[in-house]
Amino acid sequence: MKSSSTMNLNKNIGVFLLGLVLLLASSLLCFATPKTHYHDFVVQSRPVKRLCNTVETITVNGQLPGPTLVVSEGDGLVVHVVNRAKYNVTIHWHGIRQMRTGWADGPEFVTQCPIRPGGSYTYRFKIQGQEGTLWWHAHSSWLRATVYGALLIKPRKGTPYPFPKPHRETPLILGEWWNRDPIQVIRQATRTGAAPNVSDAYTINGQPGDLYKCSSKDTTIVPMDVGETHLLRVINAALNQELFFSVAHHMFTVVGADASYLKPFRTNVIMLGPGQTTDVLISGNQAPGRYYIVAKPYQSAQNASFDNTTATAILEYKTSPCPAKGAPKPTPSFPPMPAFNDTNAVTSFTSKLRYPRQAEVPAQVDEDLHFTVGLGLRNCPPNFSKNQCQGPNGTRFAASMNNVSFVLPSNWSLLQAHRYGIPGVFSTDFPSAPPVKFNYTGNVSQSLWQPSFGTKVYPLRYGSRVQIVIQGTSIVTGENHPMHLHGYDFFIIAEGFGNFNPQVDSKKFNLFDPPMRNTVPIPVNGWAVIRFVADNPGVWLMHCHLDVHITWGLAMAFLVEDGVGEYETLEAPPEDLPIC
Repeated sequence: MKSSSTMNLNKNIGVFLLGLVLLLASSLLCFATPKTHYHDFVVQSRPVKRLCNTVETITVNGQLPGPTLVVSEGDGLVVHVVNRAKYNVTIHWHGIRQMRTGWADGPEFVTQCPIRPGGSYTYRFKIQGQEGTLWWHAHSSWLRATVYGALLIKPRKGTPYPFPKPHRETPLILGEWWNRDPIQVIRQATRTGAAPNVSDAYTINGQPGDLYKCSSKDTTIVPMDVGETHLLRVINAALNQELFFSVAHHMFTVVGADASYLKPFRTNVIMLGPGQTTDVLISGNQAPGRYYIVAKPYQSAQNASFDNTTATAILEYKTSPCPAKGAPKPTPSFPPMPAFNDTNAVTSFTSKLRYPRQAEVPAQVDEDLHFTVGLGLRNCPPNFSKNQCQGPNGTRFAASMNNVSFVLPSNWSLLQAHRYGIPGVFSTDFPSAPPVKFNYTGNVSQSLWQPSFGTKVYPLRYGSRVQIVIQGTSIVTGENHPMHLHGYDFFIIAEGFGNFNPQVDSKKFNLFDPPMRNTVPIPVNGWAVIRFVADNPGVWLMHCHLDVHITWGLAMAFLVEDGVGEYETLEAPPEDLPIC
């Protein structure tokens, strides 16, 4: 017979084990259960002072940049957007896959009609299989010049980063600033057919930095300490400019881009096209002091106006020596930067990007597409005045893909027209290859400069394995074009200069560890090849993320058909979807 003390001991052990099981179950439940994050965005005008000028600026919740959203992989986001501005607005969640939730993607007249002044709309979606740095921005006219913010996706609770956990994390959003309403800038250019005025400054987290007038006291400060590792989440939210980025006397370890991890490599400068993000680690291994964080332009187009200025922030060690009373702080060190037209520096950086392991790249393709991208000029229509044709030689600027300059609908969004079978909104005859073959990067005959105009989409069967050769052209001028595909990540399996030659260049394809991105920079007078699987039904815009180019028509859209069953089918539209 067991003693009472033994029975009590067994009982206590049983209670302990039960408690342990419940604790473990609770931990597992916490680990496995995603959260839904709720936010309210109020889009409104407020006075913002930059460069000694006060400009009425469209903001979100009165902030520039707007709110930073922090989620974990697997979480949901519900964002209620109220438009109190005088312009139409939509919000795009740049890089989010939007699996079956195309109604939440955001591009105006593509997946939704705009939120009119006084209206509202609630975006609802989940983050699935993505970790790293993305961002959100307006996708209506040029509102994204000031309506933007960071979207940071952490690993699920209990899941570590694939690199040593940093002591600090800081999003750094690069932007552009105009000393006037950017909507009026593009409206004036649209009326005249000319190129729009360039920006007056670049910004880092909304501030131009102390190289500009009236900006010293508001320069962004990033804290650092000796021995720390700092994760900088760099986002290029600039409207029309690719940017070099560096920190004086500090090397970067690049670990991610566009919410996809990369095989780490070291560099002292990175380049980001508008829309792109890059995650870098820096170490606090320098003497305590102040070091400039710098963003300055990369400009690949010849004879084109651009804002050739430099934005700064300051990396400041917490143990930096204090200046004598009344003395100014010492001037920070400045990093060596590439020349504005240093394409070799860009190529050196992009060529190092690699997926961290063997990637699931489609080995075979069902759709082998060839898209030319570039600028063009439109002859002045007979009913236009000279004031409406102030482009070169009395023309209007245009841009196109496969010689089709994209025209947005105005009465229905493309996704609504697809869903409800509304005729006359778009056609499904976007060409799979250039309608005319020519020396794309050579001396192009001016007879090829004028595109056709239309609202054309390219249909894709669900599950299709797609390859696109994106070929830059030298029409008007060659330029590096950051091409963004909504609703998808893709693998960049090759890139090069000149005209793509399938017999020669296909031998360069990297099907083992190519980088996965949502925005690919097409080299100036060159090409890039991407692959993806069309596993997300809906209508998905593909466009140049230089906003002046999408304004001129450098865009197209894919229509991905439903597959089989609920999980391969576009969800029903939400009840509060804005009407046109």
